[in-house]
Formats: sequence, C-alpha cells, structure tokens
Amino acid sequence: MHDNSALVRARIARFAQERVKPAIYRDTAALTLSAWEVPDEPVPFAEAIGQTFEPFTVGSAWGKPWGTTWFHVTGTVPEAWQGLDGVVELVVDLGFLSGQSGFQAEGLVFDPAGRIIKAIEPFNDHVPVEVGPGGTVDVYIEAASNPDVGSDWSFRPTPVGDKATAGTKPIYRLRRVDVALLDTQVWELQMDIWTLTGLMDVLSPDLPRRADILRALEAVVDAMDPDDVSGTAAAGRAILAPVLAQPAYASAHRVVAVGHAHIDSAWLWPVRETIRKCARTFSNVLDLMDRDPGFVFAASSAQQYAWMKEHYPELFERIRARAAEGRFVPVGGMWVESDTNMPGGEALARQLVAGKQFFMREFGIEPLEVWLPDSFGYSAAFPQIAVAAGSRYFLTQKTSWNETNTMPHHTFSWEGIDGSRIFTHFPPVDTYNAMLSGEELAKAQRQYAEKGASNISLVPFGFGDGGGGPTREMLAAASRTASLEGSPTVTVASPLAFFEEAERDYPNPPVWSGELYLEFHRGTYTSQARTKAGNRRSEHLLREAELWAATAAVRTGADYPYERLAELWQSVLLLQFHDILPGTSIAWVHQVAEENYRRIAAELEDLIGAAVSALGAGSAEASSVGPVAFNASPFAVSGVAAMSAGPVDAPGTVSVERDGAGYVLENGRLRVSIDGQGLVTSLVDVRTGRDAIPAGQPGNLLQLFRDTPTQWDAWDIDQHYQRSGTELRDAESVELVTDAPERASIRVERRFGASAVTQTLTLEGDGTALEIETIVEWHEQQKLLKLAFPLDVHADRAASEVQFGHVHRPTHVNTSWDAARFETCAHRWVHVAEPGFGVTVANDSTYGHDITRTARADGGTTTLVRQSLLRAPLFPDPKSDQGRHRLRTSVGIGTDVLDAVGEGYRLNLPLRLVEDASAVAPLVRSDSPSIVVESVKLAEDRSGDLIVRVYEARGARAVGTVTAGCEVSGIVETDLLERAAAEPAALVGVDGASAQLRLRAFQLVTLRFRRN
Repeated sequence: MHDNSALVRARIARFAQERVKPAIYRDTAALTLSAWEVPDEPVPFAEAIGQTFEPFTVGSAWGKPWGTTWFHVTGTVPEAWQGLDGVVELVVDLGFLSGQSGFQAEGLVFDPAGRIIKAIEPFNDHVPVEVGPGGTVDVYIEAASNPDVGSDWSFRPTPVGDKATAGTKPIYRLRRVDVALLDTQVWELQMDIWTLTGLMDVLSPDLPRRADILRALEAVVDAMDPDDVSGTAAAGRAILAPVLAQPAYASAHRVVAVGHAHIDSAWLWPVRETIRKCARTFSNVLDLMDRDPGFVFAASSAQQYAWMKEHYPELFERIRARAAEGRFVPVGGMWVESDTNMPGGEALARQLVAGKQFFMREFGIEPLEVWLPDSFGYSAAFPQIAVAAGSRYFLTQKTSWNETNTMPHHTFSWEGIDGSRIFTHFPPVDTYNAMLSGEELAKAQRQYAEKGASNISLVPFGFGDGGGGPTREMLAAASRTASLEGSPTVTVASPLAFFEEAERDYPNPPVWSGELYLEFHRGTYTSQARTKAGNRRSEHLLREAELWAATAAVRTGADYPYERLAELWQSVLLLQFHDILPGTSIAWVHQVAEENYRRIAAELEDLIGAAVSALGAGSAEASSVGPVAFNASPFAVSGVAAMSAGPVDAPGTVSVERDGAGYVLENGRLRVSIDGQGLVTSLVDVRTGRDAIPAGQPGNLLQLFRDTPTQWDAWDIDQHYQRSGTELRDAESVELVTDAPERASIRVERRFGASAVTQTLTLEGDGTALEIETIVEWHEQQKLLKLAFPLDVHADRAASEVQFGHVHRPTHVNTSWDAARFETCAHRWVHVAEPGFGVTVANDSTYGHDITRTARADGGTTTLVRQSLLRAPLFPDPKSDQGRHRLRTSVGIGTDVLDAVGEGYRLNLPLRLVEDASAVAPLVRSDSPSIVVESVKLAEDRSGDLIVRVYEARGARAVGTVTAGCEVSGIVETDLLERAAAEPAALVGVDGASAQLRLRAFQLVTLRFRRN
C-alpha cells in the first residue's frame, strides 16, 4: 500500500457509502397509493379498511402530530425480474427524520385479511413480499405521525407533547413506497465491510490484524467494478472471507448478545402509542425469527404482553408459539419496568407478583431474572423483594450514567437491607440499545471490571426506548463476530443462559451492599407532584380496600372483589413505570395519569365503602356503638387499635397564647412557638424540656432556588442549585383560625413571584407532632421549592424510609460517594437522632429530600432536613406542575424509628369516621411493635385463605406473634407469590391461629392462614 491508512480508510468508506449501499436493490418499481386520515384517535384494522381511501402520491405531506393515516398500497411485481437473483421486498420511507428510531413516524403493515406482516421504522424500512415476478402486492400501512419531541436532547420547551397544543399541520412527507429486488450478495458484502471496518477502527494501529483488515478492504475496492457492483460483489466477498474466517483469541472476552427492544411504556409518547409500538416491534421480531432460526429475543413487562393479548390477539398467539420454543423470552417478571425508588413496599412486591402470575398463566414460564436496565437508581430494599418473589438474578445498566463515581463491578452480588443477596450484572457495554458494532464490543471487553476472575458479559442489542428492536443487520453482525480475531466472541442467547453461565464462571463474586444510587436524575423524586401524590394515595387506598374487604369477607361472608382489585392494582403498577411516576414524560402522559388516579381513587372509595358498610352493620351479637373510626394503620391511632374500628379516645386540649405577633401552642406533650412570619422558632418536648429548633434558625422555612439543570430538565437537580436560594420569610398574614379545646390552627399566607402559599400549622390535643398543610398556587418556572427544618440534633446519619424498612445515609460528605448523594429519596418519613433524642419529619406525598449537617457559631451542629416540594422544569412538559398543590408534613420530636414508622402510616392513612356503626375487632394482630403488618388480603388462588405480609421495621432482630382473628386450619410461610416455602425462614411455631415469628432486621415475611 502506498497510501497512508487514513486515506485508505476514507477511500473504503466512500466506496461503501456511494457504491455498495445504493446497489443493495437491483431494481425498484413504484406502487399505487390511496390514503385515509383517521379523524382522531387510532382505530382498529377492521374499521379502517371500511373507510373511503383517496388517491395519494409519493412526495405529498401527511400526518398531523399524533395522527394516524392508513395507506392502501397495491401494484404488481415486475415480470422483468423473473430469473434474477434476489428477494422481493416492499420498501417504505414515511419521511423519516435524521433522528433516532422510535422517536418519530412509524408504520405497521397488514395484509388484506388483517394479519400483521411487519413494521416500518427508521433504519428498518423493508417488508417481505411473499410473491414473485408478476404477483400482486396488496397491503395496508397504519402510519403513525408521532412528532419527535426531543430526541436531539436539546431540551427546548415544545408544545407537541400535549395533544391540545401540538397543532394540526402535517409534519411528514412521504418519500418512498416501492417494490424492490434485494441483491443479497451486495447486502452481505455491505455487512462484511461494516463489521470489518468497525473492528479495524478499534484495534491498535500497530497490530498486524488491523493492517490485514485494511489491506483486504482496499483490495475489495480495487477488485470490484464500481459500475457493476452487483456483478462483482461475490468477488469482493471472496477477498474478505479469509479475514472474516480468522478465529477469536482463546482469551477473548465472551459476549452473550440478547435481542432486545427497550420500550418505554410511556415517555415522549402516550401510553396508547406504546401499545402500537409494542405491536410494531414484536412483529419485527417475529419476522426475524421466521428468517433466522438462531435468533433469541427477550422482552420484559407483562403489561406489554397483556396489551398484545387484548389489542392484537393473533400477534399474541404467534408470540406465545415462539415463547414455547424458547426464542421469544419473557424476562423481568414485573408488570412494568417500574421505578424502584418511589413505589411503596407492597406496590413493588405486586410488580413482581402481577408480572410473574401473568407470565406463568399465559406462557408457563416464570422469569428468574429481574430486568431493569433503565430505572433511575435502585432501592436497597429491592434484593429482598426480588428474592422473596423467587427471582435469582438482576440486571441493570443505568448506573453507567453516574456523574461522579464509577461502579467498581460489572458482575457482583447485591445485598439488600435485610442481608438478602441477588446475583447481579451490569453490562460493561454501557447501553441497552447496542447494534453489535466493533466499537460497542470493544468497549464491553475494555471496561469489564472482573478481568482475571470472570470473562463474560451481556450485551442487549436492538433499537430501544421507542422500540424497533433488532434488525437483520444486527444479526449479520452477530454471526460475523461469533468468533472473529480481535473481537470478543458473540453468542446470541437468552438472559437466563447468560446468568447461569456467569454464575458458574464466577461463583464467589464481590458484594455491593445497599442502594444502587444513581448519581444523576435526582429531580425525578420531585417532578410532576400531582402524579406522585396520586401514586401515594392510590397505594394507601389499595391497602385499605384489601384490608376491609378481607375483613368483611371473613367476618360477614361478603364477596371479595378479586377482579376489581386486580384491575386497580394493574392500573397503579402501570403508572409506576420509570418515566411516569418519576415525572419525566410529556404533558399528555401526566394528564392521563392524573385522570386515572382520580378514577382509581373513586373506585377504591366505592370498594372501601361497601366493605366498611358491611362491617359497620355489625353482627347478631354486636351492638351499635355510635360513631366509630376505622383505622387501617398497623399502629393504634387516637385509641383505636391497629386495623380495627372503634370509638376514638376523648381528645386532649390545646392552649393558645399570643407571643407578640406570633403564637404559642401547647398540648402537654409539645410546645410550639410560631413567630409573626409564620416560622417555627421553638418546638419543645414538654416532658424533657428539649427544644428541637436551634436558636436563630427557624423551621417551616420555605426556600426558593433557581433550578436550571445542565442537561435533563425534568430529570435532574444539579448541585449548583444550592448557590442561588432565597428564603421566603415574609408573610402577608399570620392568624389563628381554629381555637377549639381539642385543636389549634395557625394560618400563614405568603406570596412570591407569580405564586402564593397558604400554610396551616395545627396542633391536636392528643397530637404527637406538629402538622403542616401547605397549599401552593404554583406558577413559577425552573424553580425548586423546599421546606426546611433546621434541627438542634447532632446526627451523623439520617434514616429514610424505603420499602419494608429504612436506610441510613450520612449527613456528612467525607467521600465522593457521600458528596454525590446530595438529593435523596424517602417514602413517608425521615428520622434524625442523637442518643436519647430524635426528630421525625413525615409527609403524605413528598419523596425528594436533602439532609445535611452544618456548624454553628456556638460550636454545635445543626442537622438540616429539607423536603423538596415542587419543581417547574420546561422539558418535556413546558407547563409541568403549574397550578394548585396540597402537601402535608408533620414534625414529631423525642421520637425513635418506630415512632417515625407509626407517624408515616398515621399521616397517610387518616382515620375513616363512620356514624352509627359497630366496633370491628382486628382481623390480624401483631404483638410486637417492630413486626409491622403491611398488607392483609385474601389469597390470589381464591381459596379464601388469608394472606398477611409483615416486616421488621426497627432494623433489629424481633420475636413476636401474628394472630388471625378467625378460625384457621393451619399457617404456612410463603413467598410473595403465596407458594409455600420449602424451609420457613421466620415461622418458628404455630399455636392455633397464631404464627410465632423470629425475624432478622428488616426481614419480609408472607404468611398464609388456611381457612378450609
């Protein structure tokens, strides 16, 4: 070679782009088109083909944002193609943009009988035509004119995420609808060149292998006739064959390539479009399986399969058939790929219960691997929940997005808060949308952290996020890199095959203990507050509905609403998807979510009302006791025992005194001083005289920050927000609005910017905490509103509630890991303490917190607890969070962790008052305060057995008894799916209706009380 390598490389690239690629099709012929635009929302095939189709021509504009246009395509395959080598295909360009697959126009192709053939996507624009020369082409294309909301990640505000503001002007122009003859030799040559070029570019320049590839590729360009690519393609392939035949090194990294298509169940498109995305992607996959017997594809999310069963039953049956062959593989075992930070414990358990039940029922398959490549960090409680559901493996990729610290492992054992461990893999390829390029495979090999101990990693390949899935080009790359010198070896297989081999290869992996905190996307704990409030309320209403319905079924024989509860759980689980609950979807998604939460609440209130009515009527031996309160909490509230109904205790009294422009409230346990600005200047534990508020640092302080993240608006809170805060101290009014003997309330009104806040601070006569209701008329943009409580507590760590327990996080920043954790997620409460004195800050819908420790002039330290109440990002919803919000906070002092647990339940499960009803004894009792009953329901198998889920809440070993208030024939410990445990881990004895338990810290236990 006389040219230097850079020039040779440029020559090869130009030849491939300008000569080989245009020659892939030997010939093309135009087809006849007609079209019908759907007036509004999509319609099924049978309805569409009955409409009047008007003539349409290539080059014409089509498709308003979020619209659907049906094209009828007819014509004849040219007779002149008779005898020519090649494959007849339909080739369609809907007007694809330069952006990503899945973020723009897509189409689904049907035959005249309504059978789905395949989808049309960017980078996957062909459809098989099963007729030869002279045959008739007759297909329908359901074309979706989805707008590209922002796949260039410029994060500019755009109106197209809301159907009401997206406009009606066509946004696409049809470029091509042809029948074409694919030249398979030219196509295979293109794949040879692509694979070898990609490998060559990642090899070191001084390696002979790189020079050999470069020389062979140049020889192809020299040997082939640029004016007859078709006729000389075989010769070009023959030149490359020896280079492609060189086997991989014995020590090469082993890659298991899993066909995949990450399909967000909603994101920059509504849920209704995701249903169609699934059909498009899955039809692409089934087409590939028809043509490549070695292709294996894995798809998660039972919800997406359920959509196919409902909306595309024929396609679902084809999926079922391939699943039986082990080629279309259900993975994950969850209803959706949910967020794991914010769903409550029972909800996260139900993700796995509902998902696995569906897969076992429909396919006879129980996925053993949890598949969450894209969720925004992973709760420390998750290993136990996954193991309790029968899962053995866990996969994620998202922690590769960390801003500050690099995860030290790719294959490891992940340990949860109770000590449970799950074998975990974090693909070093750093993507779930691989194309099996030379760059990606080299990255997987280069970054793999376990070199010397293990040598295998997983690579999910296929277009994802908006779906699309693997392509024939990716499968061609996989076959060429099965054993190729200089490249990792590639085997296409299932996730389970990978995990079983990886586990054999690495029987004693390192351990990562605690949460997999994502050092990124910290704003997801706060964005779209109404969606988060809907989730929290739904979770607790579901608890109530199941508890009272089970109690009514056992005590009165009332029907248990199995179907309605299952449907409502599935609705809530869908809305916990990792781009819905985190608040990172377009406006349309969150509008629908809020509508669904209203529907869910109304239906659950109906179920609760029916159960309470049945229970409140009492039994023959019960007498009416007048007004009673139904307490769904696992803790006693106002004298009403846990999970029972009865009269409340007589309320205590509250005294109110004026203190200058402010007030002092006292109820015998707490003394609260509120100044003339509505700030809490003192919060005293009357029993000890200890004040939780440091002098000169008032609580209930609203703070407003500039919130302009560097990248992902709705996703991120960047640390630089801390440098631009304003304290909202000035109040328009501070007045006493309730001065009853049993209650005192102070109302505080403030205005700032275009917004207004009304706070009501209440102390109940029997209250153990100061309650604060914050109503915000929020009209800010790119601002962050926090509620601050400086506390006179020297705490080096804070406890934050997670699912079935809590985690401790440092309040200091000794390490880069500490510093990166500047915004964290907590469920119903956080607790900070020093020996002998603790403070609980609880909430009813807030997840984002920051808790830090600062020095004071007197030499002491202040622990600052702040709740992140509201944000106002501009992308992808430019009007996110605008309007009215109601948030509740409580602050209790002199508390321990179990007090905090009880306060969290109390604030989220208010007593339900019923007039003229009977007392109801609890259906389930726990005699240990740290063995907390999380859920009470009837068994999924409809046997009438009672299912009780408990957990240890203090974080210490516990011994106690859980007793059913009904006759039982036996008690067994089960997994989350209510299958009897082979070896009980916590049940140490049975005495009639009582289960004797011995639990380790945070242990989760499910009990089945048999009733037949």
